Order: sequence, then structure tokens, then C-alpha cells
Amino acid sequence: MCSICGLDCCKECSRREECGGCQKVDGHPFGGTCIAAECIKRGGQEEFLKLKDTLISEFHALGIEGLEVKELHLLNGFFVNLEYPLANGQSVKLLEDKKIYLGNQIERPGSDRCYGIVADESYLLVCEYGCNGTDPEIIIYKKHNTV
Repeated sequence: MCSICGLDCCKECSRREECGGCQKVDGHPFGGTCIAAECIKRGGQEEFLKLKDTLISEFHALGIEGLEVKELHLLNGFFVNLEYPLANGQSVKLLEDKKIYLGNQIERPGSDRCYGIVADESYLLVCEYGCNGTDPEIIIYKKHNTV
């Protein structure tokens, strides 16, 4: 096993050679931070599971129609850091490519679009996008206090 959290996500990562693996870099893949590794180092597996449950509850409390979160997975920032168009014509990325977040993709009922949800120690992000992350829109980006 090469990960601190026990999920062995390193085995599935296509960029492992570039990173070195979770244990080798002490939970700082790609020079960033991993929400799971940091949580486990702070309080063990129990604290990590508690964090996931708290974040799932916070996503549900947003009251977004059709957003039913059952699980959160570890996601590489470079994979989920979409570029969102703003009303002024500019675009913005809200995440960090080097971090590992908790999140999921949830199909919207009756739509060809999906919700993308992402959380770290400070923020919740809910967005909506089409196939392969096309035409992303920010639904909610808010600060939270779970950690």
C-alpha cells in the first residue's frame, strides 16, 4: 500500500511517477496537499470518515434540487479544476491543480448535464457541466467550517 489513508489511490493514478506516491511525499502529492492524508495524520481514519459525513450533510443542506450525495471520492485538482466563464467575459479557476479534494459527479435527473461537487478544508463547490466538463457553470461556491 502506498497511501496514508489506506485507499491506495496511488495505484490508480496515471501521474504517480511524476508525484512519487503518497507515503513518499508524506501526503503532499504534486507539491500540494491531500485532504485525506492531512485529516488522517491529524486524527486517524475515524476523523476522516467523520469529515466525509459532515461534508455530505453540508452538500445536502444546500437544498439543490436533484443533488443527492451518497459518497465522496478523492479527486485530483488537475482533473476537476474547471475554468468557469464569468458575466464580465473573463474566466476563473477556483481550485488548485496540485491539491487532492473530496468530491463526486452526480447526474442531474432528466438532464444531459451533471453536478460536480468538490470540497476541501475551507470551501464547498457545486457546479454543473455537460459531457466531459463542457460549458461549466458555478452553482454555489461557499466557505464552510468543518475542519
